[in-house]
Amino acid sequence: MFCSLGHQPNQSCRGSSLRNRIKGPLVVTSHVGSALVHDSWRTTMSGGEQEMSSYYVGVDVGTGSVRAALVDQRGVLVAFADQPIKKWEPQFNHHEQSSEDIWAACCVVTKKVIQGMDINRIRGLGFDATCSLVVLDTHFCPLPVNNEGDSHRNVIMWLDHRAVNQVGRINKTKHSVLQYVGGVMSVEMQAPKLLWLKENLRETCWDKAGHFFDLPDFLSWKATGVTARSLCSLVCKWTYSADKGWDDSFWKMVGLEDLVADNYSKIGNQVLPPGAPLGSGLTPEAARELGLPPGIAVATSLIDAHAGGLGVIGADVRGHGLVCEGQPVTSRLAVICGTSSCHMGISKDPIFVPGVWGPYFSAMVPGFWLNEGGQSVTGKLIEHMVQGHAAFPELQAKASARCQSIYAYLNSHLDLIKKAQPVGFLTVDLHVWPDFHGNRSPLADLTLKGMVTGLKLSQDLDDLAILYLATVQAIAFGTRFIIEAMEAAGHSLSTLFLCGGLSKNPLFVQMHADITGMPVVLSQEVESVLVGAAILGACASGDFTSVQEAMSEMSKVGKVVFPRHEDKKYYDKKYQVFLKLVEHQKEYSAIMSGD
Repeated sequence: MFCSLGHQPNQSCRGSSLRNRIKGPLVVTSHVGSALVHDSWRTTMSGGEQEMSSYYVGVDVGTGSVRAALVDQRGVLVAFADQPIKKWEPQFNHHEQSSEDIWAACCVVTKKVIQGMDINRIRGLGFDATCSLVVLDTHFCPLPVNNEGDSHRNVIMWLDHRAVNQVGRINKTKHSVLQYVGGVMSVEMQAPKLLWLKENLRETCWDKAGHFFDLPDFLSWKATGVTARSLCSLVCKWTYSADKGWDDSFWKMVGLEDLVADNYSKIGNQVLPPGAPLGSGLTPEAARELGLPPGIAVATSLIDAHAGGLGVIGADVRGHGLVCEGQPVTSRLAVICGTSSCHMGISKDPIFVPGVWGPYFSAMVPGFWLNEGGQSVTGKLIEHMVQGHAAFPELQAKASARCQSIYAYLNSHLDLIKKAQPVGFLTVDLHVWPDFHGNRSPLADLTLKGMVTGLKLSQDLDDLAILYLATVQAIAFGTRFIIEAMEAAGHSLSTLFLCGGLSKNPLFVQMHADITGMPVVLSQEVESVLVGAAILGACASGDFTSVQEAMSEMSKVGKVVFPRHEDKKYYDKKYQVFLKLVEHQKEYSAIMSGD
Protein backbone atom coordinates (compact mmCIF):
# COMPACT_ATOMS: atom_id res chain seq x y z
CA MET A 1 0.00 0.00 0.00
CA PHE A 2 2.90 2.37 0.73
CA CYS A 3 5.96 3.04 -1.31
CA SER A 4 9.12 3.66 0.66
CA LEU A 5 11.58 6.53 0.60
CA GLY A 6 12.81 5.93 -2.89
CA HIS A 7 9.66 4.20 -4.17
CA GLN A 8 11.36 0.84 -3.75
CA PRO A 9 10.23 -1.82 -1.27
CA ASN A 10 12.38 -2.50 1.81
CA GLN A 11 14.40 0.66 1.29
CA SER A 12 16.33 1.72 4.39
CA CYS A 13 14.73 4.65 6.20
CA ARG A 14 18.09 6.36 6.65
CA GLY A 15 17.33 8.74 3.82
CA SER A 16 19.90 7.60 1.25
CA SER A 17 17.39 7.27 -1.54
CA LEU A 18 15.65 10.54 -0.68
CA ARG A 19 18.98 12.27 -1.22
CA ASN A 20 18.54 11.64 -4.93
CA ARG A 21 15.26 13.55 -4.85
CA ILE A 22 16.50 16.50 -2.81
CA LYS A 23 18.76 18.77 -4.79
CA GLY A 24 19.24 21.33 -2.04
CA PRO A 25 21.99 21.11 0.57
CA LEU A 26 21.60 17.72 2.20
CA VAL A 27 23.89 15.82 4.49
CA VAL A 28 22.87 12.33 5.54
CA THR A 29 24.77 11.24 8.60
CA SER A 30 26.10 7.71 8.77
CA HIS A 31 24.85 5.30 11.40
CA VAL A 32 26.03 1.90 12.51
CA GLY A 33 22.86 -0.08 12.09
CA SER A 34 21.68 -3.34 13.57
CA ALA A 35 19.42 -6.25 12.80
CA LEU A 36 15.71 -6.00 13.52
CA VAL A 37 16.21 -7.39 17.02
CA HIS A 38 19.59 -8.13 18.52
CA ASP A 39 20.26 -11.78 19.33
CA SER A 40 21.46 -10.63 22.75
CA TRP A 41 17.90 -9.54 23.48
CA ARG A 42 16.57 -13.03 23.20
CA THR A 43 16.10 -14.90 26.42
CA THR A 44 15.66 -18.61 27.06
CA MET A 45 12.36 -19.24 28.81
CA SER A 46 10.87 -22.48 30.12
CA GLY A 47 8.92 -22.83 26.92
CA GLY A 48 11.94 -22.27 24.70
CA GLU A 49 13.50 -19.17 23.20
CA GLN A 50 11.25 -16.12 23.30
CA GLU A 51 12.02 -12.81 21.71
CA MET A 52 12.08 -9.85 24.10
CA SER A 53 10.42 -6.70 22.86
CA SER A 54 12.31 -3.54 22.07
CA TYR A 55 11.01 -0.16 23.23
CA TYR A 56 11.09 3.39 21.95
CA VAL A 57 10.50 6.71 23.65
CA GLY A 58 8.32 9.29 21.92
CA VAL A 59 8.33 12.87 23.20
CA ASP A 60 5.64 15.34 22.12
CA VAL A 61 5.83 19.06 22.90
CA GLY A 62 2.41 20.62 22.58
CA THR A 63 1.13 24.11 23.23
CA GLY A 64 0.67 23.73 26.98
CA SER A 65 2.53 20.59 27.99
CA VAL A 66 5.23 18.08 27.17
CA ARG A 67 4.20 14.44 26.99
CA ALA A 68 6.24 11.28 26.70
CA ALA A 69 5.43 7.63 26.14
CA LEU A 70 7.29 4.35 26.20
CA VAL A 71 6.07 2.36 23.21
CA ASP A 72 6.84 -1.22 22.24
CA GLN A 73 7.41 -2.68 18.77
CA ARG A 74 3.68 -3.35 18.33
CA GLY A 75 2.82 0.30 18.97
CA VAL A 76 1.43 -0.30 22.47
CA LEU A 77 1.93 2.46 25.02
CA VAL A 78 3.32 0.89 28.16
CA ALA A 79 3.94 4.14 30.05
CA PHE A 80 2.85 7.76 29.72
CA ALA A 81 3.68 11.02 31.48
CA ASP A 82 3.02 14.70 30.97
CA GLN A 83 4.33 17.96 32.38
CA PRO A 84 2.97 21.50 31.93
CA ILE A 85 5.18 24.13 30.31
CA LYS A 86 5.14 27.87 30.81
CA LYS A 87 3.59 30.35 28.40
CA TRP A 88 3.80 34.12 28.37
CA GLU A 89 1.49 36.60 26.65
CA PRO A 90 3.14 39.99 27.26
CA GLN A 91 0.62 41.64 24.97
CA PHE A 92 -2.29 40.61 22.77
CA ASN A 93 -1.31 38.14 20.04
CA HIS A 94 2.25 37.81 21.41
CA HIS A 95 2.81 34.27 22.69
CA GLU A 96 6.18 33.16 24.03
CA GLN A 97 7.82 30.18 25.69
CA SER A 98 11.23 29.17 27.02
CA SER A 99 13.34 26.51 25.29
CA GLU A 100 15.10 25.80 28.59
CA ASP A 101 11.77 25.24 30.34
CA ILE A 102 10.61 22.98 27.50
CA TRP A 103 13.80 20.87 27.58
CA ALA A 104 13.57 20.54 31.37
CA ALA A 105 10.01 19.24 30.98
CA CYS A 106 11.21 16.76 28.34
CA CYS A 107 13.69 15.41 30.86
CA VAL A 108 11.06 15.10 33.59
CA VAL A 109 8.56 13.13 31.49
CA THR A 110 11.18 10.89 29.88
CA LYS A 111 12.54 9.86 33.27
CA LYS A 112 9.01 9.12 34.43
CA VAL A 113 8.09 6.79 31.56
CA ILE A 114 11.22 4.66 31.93
CA GLN A 115 10.93 4.11 35.67
CA GLY A 116 11.37 0.44 36.50
CA MET A 117 12.37 -0.32 32.91
CA ASP A 118 15.49 -2.11 31.73
CA ILE A 119 16.79 0.88 29.79
CA ASN A 120 19.06 -1.33 27.69
CA ARG A 121 15.92 -2.47 25.87
CA ILE A 122 15.18 1.10 24.75
CA ARG A 123 16.37 1.36 21.17
CA GLY A 124 15.35 4.77 19.91
CA LEU A 125 14.07 8.23 20.73
CA GLY A 126 11.82 10.44 18.60
CA PHE A 127 10.67 14.03 19.10
CA ASP A 128 7.80 16.04 17.72
CA ALA A 129 6.74 19.55 18.65
CA THR A 130 4.72 22.56 17.64
CA CYS A 131 6.24 24.63 14.84
CA SER A 132 7.38 27.40 17.17
CA LEU A 133 10.52 29.48 16.54
CA VAL A 134 13.52 29.06 18.87
CA VAL A 135 16.21 31.76 18.86
CA LEU A 136 19.77 31.13 20.12
CA ASP A 137 23.00 33.10 19.87
CA THR A 138 26.25 31.86 18.32
CA HIS A 139 27.04 29.97 21.55
CA PHE A 140 23.58 28.32 21.58
CA CYS A 141 22.37 30.50 24.45
CA PRO A 142 18.79 31.88 24.46
CA LEU A 143 18.06 35.33 23.06
CA PRO A 144 15.01 37.46 23.92
CA VAL A 145 12.11 37.55 21.47
CA ASN A 146 10.38 40.29 23.45
CA ASN A 147 10.67 44.00 24.13
CA GLU A 148 11.41 43.34 27.79
CA GLY A 149 14.79 41.80 26.94
CA ASP A 150 13.99 38.58 28.82
CA SER A 151 16.26 36.01 27.16
CA HIS A 152 14.57 33.20 29.08
CA ARG A 153 11.58 33.79 26.79
CA ASN A 154 13.32 32.88 23.53
CA VAL A 155 10.51 31.06 21.70
CA ILE A 156 7.87 32.69 19.50
CA MET A 157 4.97 30.25 19.65
CA TRP A 158 3.25 28.92 16.54
CA LEU A 159 -0.02 30.73 17.33
CA ASP A 160 1.70 34.10 17.76
CA HIS A 161 0.24 36.74 15.42
CA ARG A 162 2.64 39.63 16.00
CA ALA A 163 3.90 39.48 12.39
CA VAL A 164 0.62 40.37 10.65
CA ASN A 165 2.16 43.36 8.90
CA GLN A 166 5.20 41.36 7.81
CA VAL A 167 3.22 38.44 6.39
CA GLY A 168 1.06 40.89 4.43
CA ARG A 169 4.13 42.36 2.78
CA ILE A 170 5.55 38.91 2.07
CA ASN A 171 2.33 37.83 0.38
CA LYS A 172 2.27 40.96 -1.77
CA THR A 173 5.53 39.82 -3.39
CA LYS A 174 3.64 36.87 -4.95
CA HIS A 175 6.97 35.02 -5.02
CA SER A 176 6.86 31.57 -6.62
CA VAL A 177 7.58 29.79 -3.30
CA LEU A 178 4.13 30.85 -2.11
CA GLN A 179 2.45 28.42 -4.49
CA TYR A 180 3.67 25.64 -2.17
CA VAL A 181 1.83 27.09 0.83
CA GLY A 182 -1.59 27.34 -0.77
CA GLY A 183 -0.77 30.61 -2.52
CA VAL A 184 -0.69 32.67 0.69
CA MET A 185 1.83 32.41 3.52
CA SER A 186 0.45 32.11 7.05
CA VAL A 187 1.47 34.37 9.91
CA GLU A 188 2.11 31.10 11.79
CA MET A 189 5.09 30.31 9.53
CA GLN A 190 8.65 31.34 10.25
CA ALA A 191 9.57 33.91 7.57
CA PRO A 192 7.22 36.64 8.88
CA LYS A 193 8.35 36.00 12.46
CA LEU A 194 11.99 36.30 11.40
CA LEU A 195 11.24 39.55 9.59
CA TRP A 196 9.47 40.89 12.69
CA LEU A 197 12.54 40.12 14.80
CA LYS A 198 14.80 41.90 12.33
CA GLU A 199 12.58 44.97 12.23
CA ASN A 200 11.74 45.19 15.93
CA LEU A 201 14.53 43.57 17.96
CA ARG A 202 17.57 44.28 15.82
CA GLU A 203 20.10 44.97 18.57
CA THR A 204 18.90 42.66 21.34
CA CYS A 205 18.10 39.63 19.18
CA TRP A 206 18.61 39.73 15.44
CA ASP A 207 22.23 40.91 15.28
CA LYS A 208 23.27 38.45 18.00
CA ALA A 209 21.44 35.41 16.61
CA GLY A 210 23.45 32.41 15.55
CA HIS A 211 20.72 29.80 15.19
CA PHE A 212 17.02 29.88 14.40
CA PHE A 213 15.43 26.49 15.04
CA ASP A 214 11.98 25.10 14.54
CA LEU A 215 11.16 23.68 17.97
CA PRO A 216 11.27 20.00 16.82
CA ASP A 217 14.77 20.58 15.43
CA PHE A 218 15.89 22.33 18.61
CA LEU A 219 14.95 19.22 20.59
CA SER A 220 16.87 16.85 18.34
CA TRP A 221 19.88 19.20 18.55
CA LYS A 222 19.69 19.19 22.36
CA ALA A 223 19.68 15.40 22.30
CA THR A 224 22.49 14.87 19.80
CA GLY A 225 24.44 18.08 19.26
CA VAL A 226 23.62 17.78 15.54
CA THR A 227 22.24 20.95 13.95
CA ALA A 228 20.70 19.15 10.96
CA ARG A 229 17.11 20.19 10.30
CA SER A 230 14.13 18.01 9.52
CA LEU A 231 12.86 18.10 5.97
CA CYS A 232 9.39 18.29 7.55
CA SER A 233 10.07 21.53 9.41
CA LEU A 234 11.93 23.31 6.64
CA VAL A 235 9.53 22.38 3.85
CA CYS A 236 6.34 23.09 5.80
CA LYS A 237 7.29 26.28 7.66
CA TRP A 238 10.43 27.77 6.10
CA THR A 239 9.85 27.65 2.26
CA TYR A 240 12.56 25.01 1.70
CA SER A 241 12.05 22.89 -1.41
CA ALA A 242 12.78 19.16 -1.35
CA ASP A 243 13.77 19.43 -5.02
CA LYS A 244 15.58 22.76 -5.16
CA GLY A 245 16.68 23.61 -1.63
CA TRP A 246 16.56 27.24 -0.51
CA ASP A 247 15.52 29.96 -2.93
CA ASP A 248 17.93 32.90 -2.51
CA SER A 249 15.64 35.26 -4.39
CA PHE A 250 12.81 34.83 -1.89
CA TRP A 251 14.88 35.78 1.16
CA LYS A 252 16.37 38.75 -0.66
CA MET A 253 12.97 39.92 -1.91
CA VAL A 254 11.40 39.92 1.57
CA GLY A 255 14.33 41.67 3.26
CA LEU A 256 15.96 38.67 4.93
CA GLU A 257 19.00 38.44 2.67
CA ASP A 258 21.26 38.09 5.76
CA LEU A 259 20.06 34.49 6.14
CA VAL A 260 21.55 33.49 2.79
CA ALA A 261 25.05 34.13 4.15
CA ASP A 262 27.32 31.20 5.01
CA ASN A 263 25.12 28.74 3.11
CA TYR A 264 22.07 29.35 5.33
CA SER A 265 23.94 28.23 8.44
CA LYS A 266 21.56 30.10 10.77
CA ILE A 267 18.43 28.33 9.53
CA GLY A 268 19.77 25.02 8.24
CA ASN A 269 22.11 23.70 5.58
CA GLN A 270 21.98 20.05 6.60
CA VAL A 271 18.59 18.50 5.92
CA LEU A 272 17.41 14.99 6.79
CA PRO A 273 14.14 13.15 6.23
CA PRO A 274 12.00 12.38 9.30
CA GLY A 275 13.08 9.15 10.99
CA ALA A 276 16.69 9.33 9.81
CA PRO A 277 19.22 8.81 12.64
CA LEU A 278 21.16 11.83 13.85
CA GLY A 279 24.94 11.63 14.32
CA SER A 280 26.16 9.17 16.93
CA GLY A 281 22.86 9.17 18.78
CA LEU A 282 22.14 10.48 22.26
CA THR A 283 25.04 12.43 23.74
CA PRO A 284 26.31 11.52 27.24
CA GLU A 285 25.10 14.87 28.63
CA ALA A 286 21.61 14.52 27.16
CA ALA A 287 21.50 10.87 28.24
CA ARG A 288 22.12 11.90 31.86
CA GLU A 289 19.43 14.57 31.69
CA LEU A 290 16.86 12.26 30.09
CA GLY A 291 17.78 9.12 32.03
CA LEU A 292 18.40 7.15 28.83
CA PRO A 293 21.45 5.17 27.65
CA PRO A 294 24.02 7.26 25.76
CA GLY A 295 24.34 6.46 22.08
CA ILE A 296 20.80 5.21 21.47
CA ALA A 297 19.38 6.28 18.12
CA VAL A 298 17.73 9.70 17.97
CA ALA A 299 15.50 10.34 14.98
CA THR A 300 15.14 13.40 12.82
CA SER A 301 11.97 15.02 14.13
CA LEU A 302 8.48 15.94 12.95
CA ILE A 303 6.05 18.75 13.61
CA ASP A 304 3.46 17.51 16.12
CA ALA A 305 0.51 17.29 13.71
CA HIS A 306 2.65 15.37 11.24
CA ALA A 307 3.63 12.90 13.95
CA GLY A 308 -0.07 12.36 14.61
CA GLY A 309 -0.65 11.71 10.92
CA LEU A 310 2.22 9.23 10.91
CA GLY A 311 0.69 7.50 13.93
CA VAL A 312 -2.75 6.94 12.39
CA ILE A 313 -2.79 7.06 8.61
CA GLY A 314 -1.01 3.75 8.01
CA ALA A 315 -3.21 1.54 10.20
CA ASP A 316 -4.36 -1.83 8.84
CA VAL A 317 -8.14 -1.46 8.41
CA ARG A 318 -8.97 -5.00 7.29
CA GLY A 319 -12.12 -6.42 8.82
CA HIS A 320 -13.71 -3.11 9.83
CA GLY A 321 -16.10 -2.68 6.90
CA LEU A 322 -14.39 0.45 5.61
CA VAL A 323 -14.42 1.47 1.98
CA CYS A 324 -10.78 2.60 2.25
CA GLU A 325 -9.73 -1.05 2.74
CA GLY A 326 -9.77 -1.48 -1.03
CA GLN A 327 -8.42 1.99 -1.76
CA PRO A 328 -4.93 3.50 -1.79
CA VAL A 329 -3.68 5.28 1.32
CA THR A 330 -4.25 8.55 -0.52
CA SER A 331 -8.00 8.12 0.18
CA ARG A 332 -7.36 8.74 3.89
CA LEU A 333 -7.38 12.10 5.64
CA ALA A 334 -5.65 12.29 9.00
CA VAL A 335 -7.21 14.91 11.27
CA ILE A 336 -5.09 15.82 14.27
CA CYS A 337 -7.32 17.77 16.61
CA GLY A 338 -5.95 19.34 19.76
CA THR A 339 -5.37 23.02 20.48
CA SER A 340 -5.75 23.40 16.71
CA SER A 341 -6.93 21.00 14.01
CA CYS A 342 -4.71 19.88 11.14
CA HIS A 343 -5.96 17.97 8.10
CA MET A 344 -3.25 15.87 6.47
CA GLY A 345 -3.85 14.35 3.03
CA ILE A 346 -1.17 12.69 0.92
CA SER A 347 -0.84 12.09 -2.82
CA LYS A 348 1.59 10.41 -5.17
CA ASP A 349 1.84 13.53 -7.31
CA PRO A 350 1.77 17.16 -6.18
CA ILE A 351 -1.70 18.69 -5.85
CA PHE A 352 -2.05 22.45 -5.46
CA VAL A 353 -5.01 23.39 -3.28
CA PRO A 354 -5.78 27.11 -2.93
CA GLY A 355 -5.71 28.08 0.74
CA VAL A 356 -4.30 24.73 1.85
CA TRP A 357 -0.61 24.38 2.69
CA GLY A 358 1.60 22.30 0.44
CA PRO A 359 2.16 20.29 -1.58
CA TYR A 360 5.17 19.28 0.52
CA PHE A 361 7.30 16.36 -0.67
CA SER A 362 8.09 13.68 1.97
CA ALA A 363 7.11 16.02 4.81
CA MET A 364 5.11 13.31 6.61
CA VAL A 365 5.05 9.97 4.77
CA PRO A 366 8.28 9.48 2.80
CA GLY A 367 7.78 9.45 -0.95
CA PHE A 368 4.35 11.11 -0.84
CA TRP A 369 3.31 14.72 -1.28
CA LEU A 370 1.45 16.26 1.66
CA ASN A 371 -1.33 18.85 1.73
CA GLU A 372 -2.07 20.30 5.14
CA GLY A 373 -5.32 22.06 5.86
CA GLY A 374 -6.01 23.50 9.25
CA GLN A 375 -8.28 25.30 11.68
CA SER A 376 -6.50 27.51 14.17
CA VAL A 377 -7.08 27.09 17.93
CA THR A 378 -10.14 24.84 17.69
CA GLY A 379 -9.61 23.28 21.11
CA LYS A 380 -9.05 26.71 22.59
CA LEU A 381 -12.24 27.93 20.89
CA ILE A 382 -14.35 25.28 22.62
CA GLU A 383 -12.80 26.23 25.96
CA HIS A 384 -13.43 29.92 25.23
CA MET A 385 -17.10 29.37 24.44
CA VAL A 386 -17.73 27.12 27.43
CA GLN A 387 -15.70 28.92 30.07
CA GLY A 388 -16.98 32.36 29.07
CA HIS A 389 -20.63 31.39 29.53
CA ALA A 390 -22.60 32.56 32.55
CA ALA A 391 -23.56 28.97 33.43
CA PHE A 392 -19.95 27.76 33.53
CA PRO A 393 -19.66 27.81 37.37
CA GLU A 394 -22.80 25.66 37.59
CA LEU A 395 -21.35 23.29 35.00
CA GLN A 396 -18.11 22.99 36.96
CA ALA A 397 -19.93 22.22 40.18
CA LYS A 398 -22.20 19.59 38.67
CA ALA A 399 -19.40 17.90 36.70
CA SER A 400 -17.24 17.81 39.83
CA ALA A 401 -20.05 16.30 41.86
CA ARG A 402 -20.29 13.48 39.33
CA CYS A 403 -16.50 13.12 39.05
CA GLN A 404 -16.77 13.88 35.34
CA SER A 405 -14.96 16.23 33.02
CA ILE A 406 -17.01 19.26 32.01
CA TYR A 407 -17.25 17.91 28.46
CA ALA A 408 -18.45 14.46 29.53
CA TYR A 409 -21.08 16.21 31.63
CA LEU A 410 -22.12 18.45 28.71
CA ASN A 411 -22.44 15.43 26.43
CA SER A 412 -24.69 13.64 28.90
CA HIS A 413 -26.70 16.84 29.47
CA LEU A 414 -27.32 17.15 25.72
CA ASP A 415 -28.69 13.60 25.74
CA LEU A 416 -31.12 14.63 28.48
CA ILE A 417 -32.51 17.66 26.65
CA LYS A 418 -32.62 16.27 23.12
CA LYS A 419 -35.91 14.41 23.79
CA ALA A 420 -36.95 12.37 20.75
CA GLN A 421 -34.80 14.14 18.18
CA PRO A 422 -31.15 13.45 17.30
CA VAL A 423 -28.85 15.53 19.50
CA GLY A 424 -27.47 17.48 16.55
CA PHE A 425 -30.90 18.94 15.81
CA LEU A 426 -30.76 21.04 18.99
CA THR A 427 -28.88 23.72 17.04
CA VAL A 428 -31.51 24.29 14.36
CA ASP A 429 -31.60 28.01 15.23
CA LEU A 430 -28.05 28.45 16.54
CA HIS A 431 -25.10 28.75 14.16
CA VAL A 432 -21.40 29.46 14.72
CA TRP A 433 -18.60 30.55 12.40
CA PRO A 434 -15.48 29.30 14.24
CA ASP A 435 -12.68 31.58 13.00
CA PHE A 436 -12.19 33.55 16.21
CA HIS A 437 -8.43 33.50 15.46
CA GLY A 438 -8.65 33.92 11.70
CA ASN A 439 -9.04 31.28 8.99
CA ARG A 440 -6.09 29.03 8.19
CA SER A 441 -7.79 26.93 5.48
CA PRO A 442 -9.19 27.05 2.89
CA LEU A 443 -9.77 30.84 2.89
CA ALA A 444 -6.33 31.67 4.35
CA ASP A 445 -7.67 34.91 5.79
CA LEU A 446 -6.35 35.80 9.23
CA THR A 447 -8.62 38.87 9.39
CA LEU A 448 -11.80 36.79 9.71
CA LYS A 449 -13.62 36.86 13.03
CA GLY A 450 -15.92 34.49 14.88
CA MET A 451 -19.70 34.73 14.53
CA VAL A 452 -22.69 33.41 16.49
CA THR A 453 -26.28 33.82 15.37
CA GLY A 454 -29.39 32.68 17.25
CA LEU A 455 -28.57 33.73 20.83
CA LYS A 456 -31.33 34.26 23.40
CA LEU A 457 -31.56 36.21 26.66
CA SER A 458 -31.54 33.03 28.75
CA GLN A 459 -28.13 31.77 29.92
CA ASP A 460 -28.86 28.54 31.73
CA LEU A 461 -27.06 25.21 31.49
CA ASP A 462 -29.21 24.12 28.55
CA ASP A 463 -28.09 27.18 26.60
CA LEU A 464 -24.44 26.50 27.44
CA ALA A 465 -24.74 22.88 26.30
CA ILE A 466 -26.35 23.88 23.00
CA LEU A 467 -23.76 26.61 22.36
CA TYR A 468 -21.04 24.02 23.02
CA LEU A 469 -22.73 21.66 20.55
CA ALA A 470 -22.99 24.39 17.90
CA THR A 471 -19.29 25.17 18.33
CA VAL A 472 -18.31 21.52 17.90
CA GLN A 473 -20.50 21.35 14.81
CA ALA A 474 -18.89 24.51 13.41
CA ILE A 475 -15.44 22.91 13.69
CA ALA A 476 -16.76 19.83 11.86
CA PHE A 477 -18.25 22.06 9.15
CA GLY A 478 -14.82 23.67 8.86
CA THR A 479 -13.36 20.21 8.24
CA ARG A 480 -16.00 19.62 5.55
CA PHE A 481 -15.08 22.96 3.97
CA ILE A 482 -11.41 21.91 3.81
CA ILE A 483 -12.26 18.46 2.43
CA GLU A 484 -14.34 19.99 -0.37
CA ALA A 485 -11.47 22.31 -1.30
CA MET A 486 -9.01 19.40 -1.37
CA GLU A 487 -11.33 17.24 -3.46
CA ALA A 488 -12.03 20.07 -5.90
CA ALA A 489 -8.27 20.30 -6.48
CA GLY A 490 -7.81 16.57 -7.13
CA HIS A 491 -7.77 14.62 -3.85
CA SER A 492 -10.13 11.67 -3.54
CA LEU A 493 -10.98 11.15 0.14
CA SER A 494 -13.26 8.58 1.74
CA THR A 495 -12.25 8.09 5.38
CA LEU A 496 -11.18 10.28 8.30
CA PHE A 497 -8.50 9.11 10.75
CA LEU A 498 -8.78 11.21 13.93
CA CYS A 499 -6.31 11.62 16.76
CA GLY A 500 -5.42 14.23 19.36
CA GLY A 501 -7.17 15.41 22.49
CA LEU A 502 -10.49 16.30 20.86
CA SER A 503 -10.73 12.82 19.32
CA LYS A 504 -11.34 11.51 22.84
CA ASN A 505 -14.65 13.39 22.87
CA PRO A 506 -17.36 11.11 21.39
CA LEU A 507 -19.57 14.07 20.44
CA PHE A 508 -16.73 15.70 18.49
CA VAL A 509 -16.09 12.41 16.67
CA GLN A 510 -19.75 11.73 15.84
CA MET A 511 -20.29 15.27 14.56
CA HIS A 512 -17.30 14.88 12.23
CA ALA A 513 -18.76 11.63 10.88
CA ASP A 514 -22.28 13.03 10.46
CA ILE A 515 -21.27 16.37 8.96
CA THR A 516 -18.65 15.07 6.51
CA GLY A 517 -20.61 11.90 5.71
CA MET A 518 -17.41 9.88 6.16
CA PRO A 519 -16.56 7.13 8.64
CA VAL A 520 -14.10 8.13 11.36
CA VAL A 521 -11.32 5.75 12.39
CA LEU A 522 -9.87 6.08 15.88
CA SER A 523 -6.61 4.44 16.83
CA GLN A 524 -6.24 1.65 19.33
CA GLU A 525 -3.84 3.96 21.13
CA VAL A 526 -5.50 7.33 21.60
CA GLU A 527 -2.10 9.02 21.96
CA SER A 528 -1.36 8.68 18.26
CA VAL A 529 1.00 11.66 18.19
CA LEU A 530 3.25 9.88 20.68
CA VAL A 531 3.05 6.69 18.64
CA GLY A 532 4.17 8.75 15.64
CA ALA A 533 7.15 10.10 17.60
CA ALA A 534 8.02 6.56 18.71
CA ILE A 535 7.77 5.37 15.09
CA LEU A 536 10.52 7.87 14.26
CA GLY A 537 12.73 6.44 17.01
CA ALA A 538 11.99 2.89 15.87
CA CYS A 539 12.97 3.73 12.32
CA ALA A 540 16.18 5.50 13.40
CA SER A 541 17.16 2.48 15.48
CA GLY A 542 17.21 0.23 12.42
CA ASP A 543 14.57 -2.10 13.88
CA PHE A 544 12.35 -1.37 10.87
CA THR A 545 13.50 -1.05 7.30
CA SER A 546 11.33 1.99 6.51
CA VAL A 547 8.95 4.48 8.04
CA GLN A 548 6.13 2.71 6.23
CA GLU A 549 7.00 -0.65 7.76
CA ALA A 550 7.09 0.90 11.21
CA MET A 551 3.74 2.60 10.55
CA SER A 552 2.04 -0.60 9.46
CA GLU A 553 3.36 -2.52 12.48
CA MET A 554 2.79 0.13 15.14
CA SER A 555 -0.52 1.74 14.05
CA LYS A 556 -3.68 -0.14 15.04
CA VAL A 557 -7.38 0.59 14.50
CA GLY A 558 -9.33 0.87 17.73
CA LYS A 559 -12.87 2.07 17.00
CA VAL A 560 -14.76 3.07 13.87
CA VAL A 561 -17.61 5.61 14.04
CA PHE A 562 -19.97 5.65 11.07
CA PRO A 563 -22.09 8.64 10.00
CA ARG A 564 -25.84 8.77 10.59
CA HIS A 565 -26.85 9.15 6.95
CA GLU A 566 -30.47 9.70 7.92
CA ASP A 567 -29.44 13.12 9.29
CA LYS A 568 -27.69 14.20 6.09
CA LYS A 569 -30.41 16.60 4.92
CA TYR A 570 -30.31 18.52 8.21
CA TYR A 571 -26.52 18.93 8.14
CA ASP A 572 -26.57 19.93 4.48
CA LYS A 573 -28.90 22.77 5.42
CA LYS A 574 -26.72 23.85 8.33
CA TYR A 575 -23.69 23.76 6.04
CA GLN A 576 -25.44 26.19 3.69
CA VAL A 577 -25.92 28.52 6.66
CA PHE A 578 -22.27 28.00 7.64
CA LEU A 579 -21.09 29.22 4.25
CA LYS A 580 -23.54 32.13 4.34
CA LEU A 581 -22.05 33.32 7.62
CA VAL A 582 -18.63 34.02 6.14
CA GLU A 583 -20.20 35.45 3.00
CA HIS A 584 -22.15 37.90 5.15
CA GLN A 585 -19.10 38.74 7.27
CA LYS A 586 -17.24 39.80 4.15
CA GLU A 587 -20.23 41.88 3.06
CA TYR A 588 -20.33 43.64 6.44
CA SER A 589 -16.62 44.35 6.21
CA ALA A 590 -17.03 45.83 2.73
CA ILE A 591 -19.87 48.06 3.94
CA MET A 592 -17.86 49.35 6.90
CA SER A 593 -14.72 49.99 4.87
CA GLY A 594 -16.60 51.72 2.05
CA ASP A 595 -17.13 55.43 1.56
